[in-house]
Amino acid sequence: MSRTDSYHKMLKAAAQIQSNIAVILEAKSVEAARSCQWICQHLTSAHFETHSDQIKRVIEVHEQLLEVIDGMTKMEQALAKNMQILLGHKDDDSDSDSGGGSGGFGDMFSFGGDSK
Repeated sequence: MSRTDSYHKMLKAAAQIQSNIAVILEAKSVEAARSCQWICQHLTSAHFETHSDQIKRVIEVHEQLLEVIDGMTKMEQALAKNMQILLGHKDDDSDSDSGGGSGGFGDMFSFGGDSK
């Protein structure tokens, strides 16, 4: 297998991983909507001693979902960095530490302007 074929195979695998992550995030979105509906309908003030207990429980549920989304985001960033290396994009040391000046999105949102 040639180097080009190997790179092509790696890119196809990375694309499949991205597709799977999109499916997972979609499922998490549905789960978040369902938990929101359940919390709004079932966790009333009658189920808790104080209002602060009710708020704490709701926050716990949302924090769990945020942790999953944060983990998925970190995995996406690592995959993107590997893709950049694979495709041969080289960042300056100053840009890689600061995210390229675009809020951590590199050149993804340059809006037509050439940032380099």
